[in-house]
This record gives sequence, structure tokens and C-alpha cells, in this order.
Amino acid sequence: MTIEGMDRAILNVLQKQGRLSKADLAELVNLSPSFCHRRVQRLEKDDFIRQYVALLDARKIGLPKTVFVEIRLSVQADEVLENFEKAVALFPDVLECHLMAGTADYILKVVAENTEDFARIYRQYLTRLPRVAQIQSSFALRTVFKTTALPVT
Repeated sequence: MTIEGMDRAILNVLQKQGRLSKADLAELVNLSPSFCHRRVQRLEKDDFIRQYVALLDARKIGLPKTVFVEIRLSVQADEVLENFEKAVALFPDVLECHLMAGTADYILKVVAENTEDFARIYRQYLTRLPRVAQIQSSFALRTVFKTTALPVT
């Protein structure tokens, strides 16, 4: 399925205001409510919209520290990569895991309460990941810009 102009408008609005009623969404994108609803259903069915979520404030729930962790594996064989990815997906403090090109094999985005909490995560989880040769962690001092909205143009 290709994305048409009206679909792009719907996706742009929903990325920023996912709790809008179908009627309010239809009004914002200049469509009838029934036609807009059918377009949203089609976007959901075709997996352009994977899920609806609530974005939480990490500071308010006690996880204000963001740490980016570069991991280099001892071997990059398919089985090793698969085992690493399965293991890291089980860790609740890891928000993102990216397979990389470059010096690191993976970059993880980890949240923690403070440096002591990250030390616990490091000892309890990260050092126990399979076939890890090197770990380098960088603490974010502050978030300058953050969005979850993809540029749908």
C-alpha cells in the first residue's frame, strides 16, 4: 500500500495527538468522520500504525538518567547476534537496541534512577550478555530534543 496525501495528514496528526476522537481527527484533516475512520482502519490493518501508546515522563516516574551503551561483541556470527538480541530484549531498563555499522556492534538506550542504579543494571544485566568483549557507557547530560514522530511527508 502506498501512502496518499490524506493518509499522511492522518498519520502526522495521530503521531502527535493519538487520543483524538475520530470526529476531531476527521475535522483536523478535512474528511468526513466515516471516511476518516475507514482510512485509519486501513492504516492499522496495513501496519502503518502498529500500536497506540502513552508516552511517560521519565523524571516523574523516577528514571531521569539516560545512558547510551556501546557494546562490542567478541564474534559477529549470526547465532551470536541472535542470542545477544534475545537476551537484551528481556532487560526492562533497555528502551532501545540498535545493531550498528562502525566501531560498536550495538548501541543500547538505557534508563536509570541514578548512577548507582545504572551500576546495578551494568553488573546485573549488561556484563552477563553473551559474547560481550567491550562495553562503553555515556551518560546524557540533558536531552536537547526528543520526538517519536516520524517525518511523514
